[in-house]
Amino acid sequence: MKIEVPLPAGAVSVTTAWSRPSGGSAGVVAIAHGAGAAMDHPFLVGFANAMANAGFAAVRFNFPYSEAGRRMPGPAAHAMLTWRAVIAALRAVEPGMPVFACGKSYGGRMASMAVAEGLEVDGLAYLGYPLHPPGKPEKPRVDHLPAVRPPQLFVEGTVDPFVQPLSQLEQAVASCQDARIAWFEGGGHSFEVKGRKRPADEVGASVAPVVAEFFAGLAERL
Repeated sequence: MKIEVPLPAGAVSVTTAWSRPSGGSAGVVAIAHGAGAAMDHPFLVGFANAMANAGFAAVRFNFPYSEAGRRMPGPAAHAMLTWRAVIAALRAVEPGMPVFACGKSYGGRMASMAVAEGLEVDGLAYLGYPLHPPGKPEKPRVDHLPAVRPPQLFVEGTVDPFVQPLSQLEQAVASCQDARIAWFEGGGHSFEVKGRKRPADEVGASVAPVVAEFFAGLAERL
C-alpha cells in the first residue's frame, strides 16, 4: 500500500507494510523508523510482527527521504506531513478503529511534534525518545511535549546516551499532560544490552509487550 504525502514541492508516495493479527484487531498502530534506517529495519519488523501477535494491526512506513534512498532526514515539516497523511489513510482503511502512533527515536519525536500541532491519535509510544543529542543534555527536545494531549509512553533503555541523565527525561515526562516511562534496564538506544547479543528482530519483539499492554488499556477506555 502506497500513501501520498502532499509536500510543498509536490506530492510524493511512501511505502507501507502491514502486519495483521490472526484474529480481531484491538487497533491500528502506525510505526515510523529512526533517522538512519528505513521501515524494513529488522528491529521494526520484529516489533511490528510482535504487535500483530498481540492483537494489533501494525503498519510500518517510510518517510519521504528514506523512500528516496537518502539517509539524512529531510525537514521536520515533511516528516510531520507524512505522519498526517499516514494517520488519515489508516482511518480511511480501518474506520472506527483506535489509531495509535509509535516511532523509533526520530520517528517517534516527529509523531510527538505532529500531535502537539493538532494531529489526532488515540495514544503514542516512543521507542527510545531522543531527548537530546548524545552528550548534549543542554539541548533538550522537550518544549512541545506538554502540548501533546493523548497519553504517551516513553520506552527507554537506562544506558541510552540520548536520555542521560535519566532524571532529565523524568522531569520532561512530569511536565506532560498524561505520560509515563517504561525503563529497560541496561538497554541502549536500540535496546541492545552489553554482553547480551541478540538479533535486532528479537530485540524489537522484546519491546512490543509493554507497548501492546499500554495501547490495549487505552483501547478499552475508548
